[in-house]
Amino acid sequence: MSALTWPEPLYVVDVEGNGATPPDLVEIALMPMASGHPQPEGAQSWLIRPPVPIPHRITRIHGITNAMVEDAPTWQDIAPKVRNLLDGAWIAAHSASVEYGVLTRHLPGWQPCGVIDTLRLAKATIGGKGFGLDALIERTEIDLADVAGTRHRAGYDSHATALLLNRLAFQFESWDALAAKAVPPGMPGQPPARSEEGDTLW
Repeated sequence: MSALTWPEPLYVVDVEGNGATPPDLVEIALMPMASGHPQPEGAQSWLIRPPVPIPHRITRIHGITNAMVEDAPTWQDIAPKVRNLLDGAWIAAHSASVEYGVLTRHLPGWQPCGVIDTLRLAKATIGGKGFGLDALIERTEIDLADVAGTRHRAGYDSHATALLLNRLAFQFESWDALAAKAVPPGMPGQPPARSEEGDTLW
């Protein structure tokens, strides 16, 4: 896919929660993409102090403890910064309904220009079995040696997902073709359907 067709800004987003229903954020990371490539020097991430403590069972998944977020800002502290970055942006995520749902709930009135789901994109492009992020990284032979952090932390997962998006996207000739496969139903960014009858006067 031509680098000129990539929308900007585009951020690959990952969030981690505290297991509440609905979940409170304990970490968020935004990995910018430029011409289809991750830009780790421009990445942003925040630990967030949630209103409800993180249960030990959730800490075992992402490794974020209550002690780590004790002095972290609250969501209200960082929400303006996140909104400023994401206003007018596309977002991408693996199983993007999670990030889209969290962000629209935490940023009232905000809507992205579009939402790319790398899970949908992988199912449309490579088929087979195993569509978790770890399985897809292995199947596509992506090198994570330069990805900082650890798995299930937002910064690491957003960078890994950005590399996966890069690997899958270059099979497409245009952004509209990619979006037609990767934007989940009901989310922003789906290209308009083409009329088979062509243009008319009416």
